[in-house]
Amino acid sequence: MKINARKLSLRILDEIEQMHEFSHVVLGRTLNQYEIDSADRRLTSQLVFGVLENKLLLDYYIRKLSAQRFTRIDRSVVNILRMGFYQLKFMDKIPESAAVDESVKLAKSISQSNGSFVNGILRNFIRKGKNIELPNRKQHPITHLSIMYSFPEWLVAFWIEQYGIAFAEKLMFSSNKTPKLSIRVNTNSISVDAFKLTLDQVGIKYKESELIEEGLLIDDLNGYSVKEIPGFENGAFAIQDISSMCVGKYAGVKDGDVIIDVCAAPGGKTTHVAQLLNQTGQVIARDLHEEKLKLISENAQRLNLKNIKIEQFDAMLVDETLIEQADIVMVDAPCSGLGIIRRKPDIKYNKSLESLNELVPIQSEILSISSRYVKPGGTLLYSTCTLNVHENQEIVDSFLSDHPDFEIENISDQSYLTLFPSVHQTDGFFIAKMKKMTL
Repeated sequence: MKINARKLSLRILDEIEQMHEFSHVVLGRTLNQYEIDSADRRLTSQLVFGVLENKLLLDYYIRKLSAQRFTRIDRSVVNILRMGFYQLKFMDKIPESAAVDESVKLAKSISQSNGSFVNGILRNFIRKGKNIELPNRKQHPITHLSIMYSFPEWLVAFWIEQYGIAFAEKLMFSSNKTPKLSIRVNTNSISVDAFKLTLDQVGIKYKESELIEEGLLIDDLNGYSVKEIPGFENGAFAIQDISSMCVGKYAGVKDGDVIIDVCAAPGGKTTHVAQLLNQTGQVIARDLHEEKLKLISENAQRLNLKNIKIEQFDAMLVDETLIEQADIVMVDAPCSGLGIIRRKPDIKYNKSLESLNELVPIQSEILSISSRYVKPGGTLLYSTCTLNVHENQEIVDSFLSDHPDFEIENISDQSYLTLFPSVHQTDGFFIAKMKKMTL
């Protein structure tokens, strides 16, 4: 039986809201339960992520056009309206009649009156030219931007304070764009040129990364799923964002190095540096959670990397056996994730200033403990996938102030490297590289 993509999308959106789970987790779990053709899979993903990316704007439309109080509308009907508005506003290839009719069918499955309610609101939106006036930008700039880009007001103000209003707006706009799939060629298995030829032969379109030699950005999978890309099973490539690959690029990996990745899951940076070791040395990959370690193990096995040692360990604890044993220590600290909103739009709604502030002492402690594992002359790398100076630059500045035996090393002629989706077309990412001085 053919799966109805809109019905499935509604089920996923309802489950995300009820269970408070991340969208990518619920979406992946649900799609894996059914045999769904690629077109319906794409539509389902687009509807789910599109609604979440634009949720505050879509809710603004509902509030403006509904005579019924927003909080009294059935929650499934709210999601039906969100999907309807999203299709009408953002999906030009879907006829207006189809967007309305399919939304009404979903609402009628709840009750006849809900079908009439949804029909009236969506048709009213069309009559108004699919455009509802937002709060005045000059008088209420934060509220205007919050609704326009569906970012909570506290986060809009937070980024304006750190980056200025013009840059913050570009950052919000870019964070609502679906990222391209990025892959890292496993050069232990195949050369970059040979892998590109493989993609050419099956019609997969790609661009070479300007930042990473072994990184490719996929423009068009030509109907293939990721696991169907030639070379997946025998480890010809790994899935990893270009920003994350920069950690391996700037780590200064040398054959024979001992590398410790203290917060390693899901293993992108671990497998990258293991690859750069050319099957020499050792990477000790650690994480607190056993289920996350399984991901690292699976990736390492598929990529045929034999130089990775996987261990369950709490990075907040000191391992006396590793003091000054590592040439390179990587600290990809637990963070607020504000740099990966384009992958996990739920982050916008699940964070608060308080939750960000609670992370700072944890990040500082992990960095301080991990620094003890670095050999004199060795390298300490601190990274996050967030865009917040308090979790990034200020953490490193405080660490350097308390640890005079470490000094900053420039990355691309900068003390720190910050990557922005609005500038580099990558996830938002921060990297600091420090060297432990010799006596």
